[in-house]
Amino acid sequence: MVDSMTDMTNFDREEFVSILHDICVFFDLSKGVTEFYGSLSAEREGKGETLIDYDDGRGEGKVAVFRRTITPSKTVIKSTLYKPADSESLTEEEYEKLDRMLRAMLTFISRNRLQTAVEKLAFYDEYGYPNINYFMRHLEMMNEKGEMFGNTVIQFNLRHFSLINQEIGRDGGDIVIRNYFALIKDFLGEKGLICRVGGDIFSAVFRTDLLKFVLQIMNGFPVVYDEKNEKRVLVSACVGIYTIPEDFVFTRPDDILAKTFTALQDAKLEFNGTVIYYTERTHVEKEKMMRVRRFFNDALDNDEFKAFYQPKVNILTGKIVGAEALCRWVIGDKTVPPVDFVPVLEQNTDICRLDFRMLDLVCKDIKRWLKEGRSIIKVSVNLSRKHLFDADLIEHLLKIIDDNKVPHKYIEFELTETTTDVEFGVLKRIATGLGEAGISIAVDDFGVGYSSLNLIREIPWDVMKLDRCFIPSEENYGVTELMFRHVVAMAQAMGLECVAEGVETVRQLELLKENECRIAQGFYFDKPLPVEEFEKKLGDYTYSLPDSLK
Repeated sequence: MVDSMTDMTNFDREEFVSILHDICVFFDLSKGVTEFYGSLSAEREGKGETLIDYDDGRGEGKVAVFRRTITPSKTVIKSTLYKPADSESLTEEEYEKLDRMLRAMLTFISRNRLQTAVEKLAFYDEYGYPNINYFMRHLEMMNEKGEMFGNTVIQFNLRHFSLINQEIGRDGGDIVIRNYFALIKDFLGEKGLICRVGGDIFSAVFRTDLLKFVLQIMNGFPVVYDEKNEKRVLVSACVGIYTIPEDFVFTRPDDILAKTFTALQDAKLEFNGTVIYYTERTHVEKEKMMRVRRFFNDALDNDEFKAFYQPKVNILTGKIVGAEALCRWVIGDKTVPPVDFVPVLEQNTDICRLDFRMLDLVCKDIKRWLKEGRSIIKVSVNLSRKHLFDADLIEHLLKIIDDNKVPHKYIEFELTETTTDVEFGVLKRIATGLGEAGISIAVDDFGVGYSSLNLIREIPWDVMKLDRCFIPSEENYGVTELMFRHVVAMAQAMGLECVAEGVETVRQLELLKENECRIAQGFYFDKPLPVEEFEKKLGDYTYSLPDSLK
C-alpha cells in the first residue's frame, strides 16, 4: 500500500479500489463513494464525476465525508463513507486512523485527477472539442516520427453559418457543428485528426489520398440536427489547404498553420473560390499585401498617389469630351499599377481614404485649369462600394469639392452595381443626393456583375458605362453584338448617356457609330495619362479617326 501511495507516476485504479476494499472491510464499512469536480462552481452545481469505489449492499448509514480542495486550480475531490445502519459506530481512535488513511489516499488521487483535468483544460475547449494546442502537439509528434510527408493540413470555416443559426436557432446550430465535426472525424478515422480552432473554424490533418473525399464533404453535405423529425441542413465550408511536400523542413507547428490560415483567408473572399491551395505564390502575394498596408500611410503623406487621366472621346469629332481619373502609385521612377494595391486596400476602409485623396487631386487640377483659362471637361472619379455605409458620404464628398471651389458640373462619380437589397437602398440614396447637388452619376462596368433592369429603373443615373465585355471583339461578335445593340438602345430610350469602355479596334468604333454610342474610352485613343501629358490634349487637340467614321 505504501508503494502505491508514493508512486506518483503510475495510477492503477484497480489497485486503489482493492486498497479501499481492504479499508472498508477492516473498519466494517458498507460503501465508499469518490466525487471529483473541476471547480468550486462545478461542485455547487453537481457537475462532476462520481465513482462508487466499494459497495457490499448492506445499507448506507453515512459515517463521514472527507473533502479536499487543490490550489490554485480549485479542483475538489470528496470521499463519502458509509456503514450499515444497524452497525456500531466507529470509535474515536478508529475514526482518526480512517481519517489519516483516507486523506493520504485523497491526496494522491487528487493529484492524479488534477493531472487529467490540466490535460483536459490545455488540450480541449469548453465544449469538449480538441483544441489548437492538441492539434499542434499532434503535428510535433508526427514530425518526431518522420510522418509529415504524404499528409495534407487544412483549415476551414463553415460558410454562412450565421444564417443557419438564424434559421434553426443557436441550439440547433450547435448540434449541426457537433454532427459535422463527428462526420469528418469518423471519416478520417485513424488516418487523420480534426480540432476546433474556435467558433465555426476548424483544422484537420490527414493522409493526402483522403483529400478528394474531404473536399466533397466541404463542398456541401446534409447534416441532421433533428433526428426525430429527420430535419437536415446543407453545410459547406471555405477551405485553405497545404499539402506537405517531401522536402518540407519542420520548424514549428505555427508555420504550417500560418500557411493554411493564409489560404483560408483567400478562400473566404468568395470571388477567389471557396477552396484555395497554399503555394509559394500565395506567400509572395501575402508579403505584397503586407507591404502595401505597411507603406500606405507614408505613401499618402508623401503624395505618392497620383491622378492619371484616360480621355473619353467623341468618336464623330475626335475631341476629348471627358476623362476618368485613375489612381497610380508612383514611387520614384516606378509606377505601381492599381491591380497591385487596390484589392488590398479594398479589404478595409483604406480604399475610402484613397478615394477621397483622388477626388481632392482631381479638384485641385480642375481648379488650376480654370485659373489658367483652359478648356474644362467633366472628370469622373471612382467610388468604392466600401463607401456605401458612410452615413455622411455626400457631405464628405461635397466638402472636398466645395473647399476647392470647383463647380459641381465638372465632377462625375462612377459607382458600381450592387447585389443586395440593403446596398441597393443605400446606393439609391447616395445617387439621389448627389444628383440633387448637381453632380453627374455613372453606373460603372455595367454588365460585368449581376446587372438588373431595376438597377437602371430605380436609381437616377446620368451615364451608363458599358464594360468591355459588352463591346464585341473579333472573337465574339454574334450574341455579344446583339446584346450591345439592345443595351445601347435601352439606355438611349431612358435618356442615359452611353460610354463604351475598352475600345481598341476600328471595327468596335464602327459598331459604336452604327448604334449611335458616340463616346468611347480605351487604348484605341489613349492609355491613362499623367496630368502633364493629359493637359496637352485639352482644348483644340483632335484624335485621328478612321475613314469609316468620317
